Amino acid sequence: MGGQVSVIEDSSLLSRLDLGLLKIERACALISGLAIFSLMFLAAYSVTGRKFFNSPLAGYVDYIEAAMPIIAIMGVSYVQRDGSHIRMDLFVSLLKGRSLWMFELISVILIFILITSLTWGAWLHFDRSFDCARPFCSRDSSIDIGIPIWPSKLVVPFAFSVLALRLILQGIGYSRALFLGLEKPAAVPLVLNATEQARLETDAIDRAK
Repeated sequence: MGGQVSVIEDSSLLSRLDLGLLKIERACALISGLAIFSLMFLAAYSVTGRKFFNSPLAGYVDYIEAAMPIIAIMGVSYVQRDGSHIRMDLFVSLLKGRSLWMFELISVILIFILITSLTWGAWLHFDRSFDCARPFCSRDSSIDIGIPIWPSKLVVPFAFSVLALRLILQGIGYSRALFLGLEKPAAVPLVLNATEQARLETDAIDRAK
């Protein structure tokens, strides 16, 4: 999406639900960031051990594989809320008013259908790996040091479920904008023009002083 975006917050129920879900999304994004940060230490530890002690970290690749779903997926709903995901908006930038809301609503519905299917498939994939009758409740594990894989598989349906909730809220927001003819609906990302971007940057500078 080109340019900065803003999400309108007001006293409506939709906006309150949006802010409540945002707390979960921020926590997920924080966990994703911590996973990235932890891999930096693991890499430093492994390289140091290999360089000076001829003993790299055992299972380093396994740890990376286990953390990858957290890094790649846990923050997806947060960027969907802020509209900071990557997309082609050459055509969308030409739309205004109800035509824009109609396009956004159709896009959200299509994404929701896809995510619902992926969530169900990811849950089945996790279920095949989880079995409390086995050690560590795991039917499979990593190749090198035997880390149970099911926790990483569970991350995917959880993150997609949060994203599905976000898409439902945005679908409601775009529907309200479409049928009520709202100019700036709540709980959906709105692209800012140059004047609005400048005002936000000025406010941010003033708050930093």
